[in-house]
Amino acid sequence: MPLLTWPILIVSILLAITSVALALFILLHKNRGGGMSDLFGGGMSTNMGGSSVAERNLDRLTIVVGLLWLAAVLILLTLYRWFPDVAPL
Repeated sequence: MPLLTWPILIVSILLAITSVALALFILLHKNRGGGMSDLFGGGMSTNMGGSSVAERNLDRLTIVVGLLWLAAVLILLTLYRWFPDVAPL
């Protein structure tokens, strides 16, 4: 059964990396106003125009990393469901 732990280890590392990357990408987004950022003084900045190429690319990158994160979570759930003897207690 030790051969089954390497996929879990790899997917767990992928999950940790995508979690950090997703948090950073979300923090890089410009606030749009009207949300929680207004509560803490983030609503004082003005919007200088539409979305630029960099913002659209950041949006796409955030979606891709979010989908990778979701896939890693689902793969881990599947591995732990079908092989409960290697699941952490």
